[in-house]
Amino acid sequence: MIYVLIFITAMLVLDGLRMRRRFDSLPVLEPSDEPATHKAIGEISDATLRAASAFMRAHQLDVLDIVPRDLPALRALGLAQLVDPVKYRKSRLEAGRTAGHAIVISDDVAARAHVEPVHDEVELARLARRLKHFGKADIAVAPGEHARKSNLTRRLELLQVALGPGTAIAIGFTIAMWGLMGYGASLHPLAGGIALGAWLLQPLYSLAGTPVHSRDLILATLFRGPIELYIMWFTLTGHVAGDTDAALARPVYDKLLADGTAKFHEPRRETCPLCDSRDLVVHLKNPDLFQHKPGTFTLERCRACSHVFQNPRLSLEGLSFYYKDFYDGLGEQGMEFVFGFGTQPYLDRARMVCAHNQPKRWLDVGAGHGHFCEAAREAMPDVQFDGLDLSDSIDEAKRRGWVDTSYRGLFPDLAPGFAGRYDAVSMSHYLEHTLDPKKEIEAAHTALAPNGTLMIEVPDPEFGLGKLLRRYWLPWFQPQHLHFVSVGNLEKLLRERGFEPVEWHRGKAHQRVDFFLGTWLLLDNIAPSRRLPWRWRGGVASAWRVFAWTLGSPLLVLGFIADNVAGPLVFSRARISNTYRVVARKTG
Repeated sequence: MIYVLIFITAMLVLDGLRMRRRFDSLPVLEPSDEPATHKAIGEISDATLRAASAFMRAHQLDVLDIVPRDLPALRALGLAQLVDPVKYRKSRLEAGRTAGHAIVISDDVAARAHVEPVHDEVELARLARRLKHFGKADIAVAPGEHARKSNLTRRLELLQVALGPGTAIAIGFTIAMWGLMGYGASLHPLAGGIALGAWLLQPLYSLAGTPVHSRDLILATLFRGPIELYIMWFTLTGHVAGDTDAALARPVYDKLLADGTAKFHEPRRETCPLCDSRDLVVHLKNPDLFQHKPGTFTLERCRACSHVFQNPRLSLEGLSFYYKDFYDGLGEQGMEFVFGFGTQPYLDRARMVCAHNQPKRWLDVGAGHGHFCEAAREAMPDVQFDGLDLSDSIDEAKRRGWVDTSYRGLFPDLAPGFAGRYDAVSMSHYLEHTLDPKKEIEAAHTALAPNGTLMIEVPDPEFGLGKLLRRYWLPWFQPQHLHFVSVGNLEKLLRERGFEPVEWHRGKAHQRVDFFLGTWLLLDNIAPSRRLPWRWRGGVASAWRVFAWTLGSPLLVLGFIADNVAGPLVFSRARISNTYRVVARKTG
């Protein structure tokens, strides 16, 4: 236990120093007599608006979050946990953050984002998340502004806006750390006291002497323990983000489920969709571990060609039902959190294509909100990036400016309309969602110019952890993933449809998520949210969910460590991994 306490102490000190560096890198607004050319969302003084507007013109900003100079210490620490100012101003993919005071924006962003007045700090936080994606953003301290009181009964909502699906982990990890410090102190008073002191003093050595001058700094340091417990109580018993939206959606889902789930499936097919063999065997049966919607889904494997596919497959009505509120609606915020988590995978895909082609026009199929296009544009500013998707997320991508042209619909239906137009087509974690991979590859052939390149990235069904983790291997992803195409089968499909594969990435494409997200799925299955419109339970935050995620947080840490040790040392160097990608050249 003493080693655990030493680890916690080191972690707290390093985290405090990390937050201090972030506070020191916050710019401070200078007074300006020039007229304001931007508009404020939230209440700030005219002097602050002029100063913010001058700062934004000088740094060519579109969005600026205002941090009042006397932001309370614990709220300031929460902000520093989420925002690295240096990184924040460089990347548009990161979710927007706010100190909860005000946001200053350009007229162009206000028009494209259709900004409306906000009425409370939760609405401001939601708006901040979205506006960050509409232009160059920063965060700055306003010396003339004084922080307003925060409503603790809505703190859980604020956490859910900021952390998305990571909220349960954050709460569970915090409670687990408190428990470990308390238990450790009873066994080893000296080591436990040092760990507790590092935690109590964290506001002081993180904030003192920085641009943020919290008036309650000494009070928050001396009485951090009871203050944090008081805040946690309100967090666990407070209003849940999306409760109103979820409650409004309940009658809709009640109607959709009135006749059961049989209508969501097509009749079971007797032959393999790739080779027409009738030698099929059950590979895996899974519930919906992601939204916890009703139904059980069967993956079958063809013994002749090893293709794994969902059978019986979702019908069009089923696809509509199970995709509903996942990538948009109630689930949009969570998916934005996931897709905005780092740019490296996007850049790796783009560089793989550019090693064989220098495209001028690029179509990303299954583009969603356009994260890939925006990330790749930073490395290739002269390339036109267009996006195609079935949901209204692609319309949002266009409003953000993340795609130059947006297409909404099915790729095989739309491809003839832009035949031969593109030098590159990418399909990243798209093909496994489609009804017929053959038609999608044919559509790519239609859309590409002669010698154009197609990049496909999909889960690798031959990866050993898929068998080990079973239903808790993320890429099985039922019910959305309909096909799992192996390397051998994809190569055959490509060659038969006029493509010549020129490069494969297997280990290089590995994503370090298997153990961490497998644990996440396990915990979420053991203690799912009670406030889902298709399985509504209501009431205050589930004590069982808090308990399960608290006990499970050490397992999440171990999963994260395992992924980041095994990933670079084993899987990234191996012949197979959880993901593979291929670049193929159009030949026919």
